[in-house]
Amino acid sequence: MSGDLVLVGGRIYTFDPAQPFVSAMVVHDAKVVYAGDDAGARMCAGSGAETVDLRGYCVIPGLTDAHMHLRLYAESLATVDVETPTLQEALARVGERTRWVPKGGWVLGHGWNHNVWGQELGADTLPTAAHLDQVAPDHPVCLETKSCHAVWVNSAALAAAGITAATPDPDGGKIVRDGAGQPTGILLEGAMSLIKDVIPEPSLEELAAAMRQALLLANRAGLTGLHDMDGPLAFQAEQVLRDQGELTLRIVKSIPLDCLDEAIGLGLRSGFGDDWLRVGQVKLFADGALGPQTAWMLTGYETDPANTGISTTPVEVLRAAVGKANAAGLGCAIHAIGDRACREVLDIYAECRPQYPAIRNRIEHVQLLHPEDAGRLAQLGVIASMQPIHATSDMHIADRYWGKRSAGAYALKTQLAHGAVLALGSDCPVEALDPLVGLHAAVTRRRADGSPGPEGWYPEQRLTVEEAVRGFTWGPAYASGMENRLGALQAGKLADMTLLDQDIFTIDPMDILHTRVMGTIVGGRFVWRADEL
Repeated sequence: MSGDLVLVGGRIYTFDPAQPFVSAMVVHDAKVVYAGDDAGARMCAGSGAETVDLRGYCVIPGLTDAHMHLRLYAESLATVDVETPTLQEALARVGERTRWVPKGGWVLGHGWNHNVWGQELGADTLPTAAHLDQVAPDHPVCLETKSCHAVWVNSAALAAAGITAATPDPDGGKIVRDGAGQPTGILLEGAMSLIKDVIPEPSLEELAAAMRQALLLANRAGLTGLHDMDGPLAFQAEQVLRDQGELTLRIVKSIPLDCLDEAIGLGLRSGFGDDWLRVGQVKLFADGALGPQTAWMLTGYETDPANTGISTTPVEVLRAAVGKANAAGLGCAIHAIGDRACREVLDIYAECRPQYPAIRNRIEHVQLLHPEDAGRLAQLGVIASMQPIHATSDMHIADRYWGKRSAGAYALKTQLAHGAVLALGSDCPVEALDPLVGLHAAVTRRRADGSPGPEGWYPEQRLTVEEAVRGFTWGPAYASGMENRLGALQAGKLADMTLLDQDIFTIDPMDILHTRVMGTIVGGRFVWRADEL
């Protein structure tokens, strides 16, 4: 038996219960064929094998982001970054972009968060079209909020979309209006499509090119796989890259609700595809987000008791879609953030579970559960697709909007204790692509500056490093039906690995943020490699 790649001298955490820690590994034909000591690995090396001395670096199974938006991320690399500490800085960046965009051309951006602009706008006050009109009078502007559940546009964009005081709120959405009934420039949830439908789409070739850059950055961050929640154009671009041999990580692709009938008509089932690109679950939305206070709640927000958020898709539509999808062999992945949204989704899954017990359904985000619902994901076999970084990013607004209910928010440890499968991710570009940032958040419940203190925010929800890594490895593998091929480094499984310069299992957890990715291996091939290795 000879290997194509021989790794020696490492601290390799295999996540194989029979052999949890080794120093060497041999890869042949994209799979692990040997895990053990250095001497045994060298004996397996063939004449043409590459032998790499890991120099004591830490190796873990390849990290997978179980929830991100590849098209949005790829496109965000070329848009205006308006995740700024002040409103004025965001406006300045938009104004700067108009200097080289042709007059009348769209200026697009992402990342604004009015919750941090309170001193300029007033608490819980949203920006308006008038703000943007000052810096971009001759360009339509559309800026997506950090949560991706609202857009902020200027007057030119409102005009391009034909949005006036007479335009009704679409189903599952809201046009924010002033006291006279005029649109202010903020569109929530389903109303965002009024603007997005008039923004020119990129060509397939343009999107594929943007994705190439995004994949490189993902590999540099240590990712060997991702679950993509974007739409059909993203799937087409991913197929182009797959056909050209340019996929450098494994992609599990969700199916949008509006493509469900076509998918069923084609006979697609969750898991169809290969090790590089395969069909995941059907993506649906039950509610909005915490930031714009559109998450669907059982009782109102602390700052606005009459507001219980938005049900973005009628419950009867969700119920029919889940039943139809599960019957056709397609799992579902439903965005649910508020406690009312999570409860409604769990009720739907409970109805389908007896008929389709083998289907792997998911809830995306699971940010707030009523205490009575805390154990239901495990009971129903529903995967908890959660993003640890949301806890530390949102902690202040969660305390403001949800008050004492935040004790049950972003409850990673609670779900694990009940026996639910955790599939962890980033929700990029809502949050940073870097999985080490997510691991740090899961383990410490603290921000990079150490806040809110040594114990973290609701420290009872902290995970161990092993639990967190498992959430970024075995959890996503299970969610995609690939746990027999991914999620651990053992003979017969695919050789996907993330190499780190520090042993994240033994260092101070705060130092996880300062850990470097030294190499990323997918199928036994380096797709990213630091100069030192």
